[in-house]
Amino acid sequence: MGESDRYQDYRGLARRRFTLGQAGNALFALFAINMVFFFLILISRVFYLYTHQGEGAAALQFDAIRWVAMPASLIKLSESPWTVLTFMFSQGGMDTFPLLLTMLTSMLWLWAFGYILQDLSGNKFIFPVYIYGSLLGAVFFIIVVYALPPLKANIGNAYLYGSQTGTAAIAMAVTTFSPRYRIFKNIGRGIPVWVLTGLFLLITLISAFSLTNAGSFATLGGALAGFLFVYLLRQGKDLSVWMINLYNWGSNLFNPNKKAAVNKTKEKVFYNTGSRKPFNKTANVTQQRIDEILDKISQQGYHFLTEEEKNILKRASEEEL
Repeated sequence: MGESDRYQDYRGLARRRFTLGQAGNALFALFAINMVFFFLILISRVFYLYTHQGEGAAALQFDAIRWVAMPASLIKLSESPWTVLTFMFSQGGMDTFPLLLTMLTSMLWLWAFGYILQDLSGNKFIFPVYIYGSLLGAVFFIIVVYALPPLKANIGNAYLYGSQTGTAAIAMAVTTFSPRYRIFKNIGRGIPVWVLTGLFLLITLISAFSLTNAGSFATLGGALAGFLFVYLLRQGKDLSVWMINLYNWGSNLFNPNKKAAVNKTKEKVFYNTGSRKPFNKTANVTQQRIDEILDKISQQGYHFLTEEEKNILKRASEEEL
């Protein structure tokens, strides 16, 4: 049984779990940002059509997505640099029904993979992986548009937008974290998450074989970012640290009364035990201690527990505390 499987068994001990509107739920926050951008773009288009009814077909060509989508042209990008961040949260299109369907499927994929990543590592990596994937996908998008003559000829109308690149990063991060993680466990032994990731990438990339869809190549860049993030994490390089520190700094900037978090110092042995076995302290299993450990899992993930904390959870599950 792997660590992720053991953690799922311990989840029954939790009194507090991630719920849809729970404070500190990074996945819900990411989902909400995408929805806010979606409705702002949709309302802007409806308002424009209402105020330009006399323009006929010309008004129908307006699409507010151009305000927040990232252009492939470096000249246009220099004129709207904010789109490097806004494109990853924006869904757009001219036709309402396909747009709604695209938004629904995009959010379902994001929620599915984001929930698994949250289950494996807590809230810590949701936004960093999504942002890194989107940015590397943007780099791939620009390179491909400039590299392929059919795309470069129409570079003035090439824009990147949507959550696909960030979702691809989260999907690949989940698969790299725990490829044997299983979903739908009521179906046989369950379906490995790598199958779901493969299905998502296949559906997203199927148009890339024509070499005319730069967005599909951007998705490949996003998936590569997710893999590299976890790979470097296993090498001891956590690329999310600076983002988290920046967020904490911004959150505390206008809150001088907020107390700094107190770091607990671990106990150390200051003597040479020689050939003797050091004293081994066995912690009492209390509901309060279990709740503290489960809170740590929610925020950081099971992989960041100490051996003592893992043993406490194991003992608690055996004693059915």
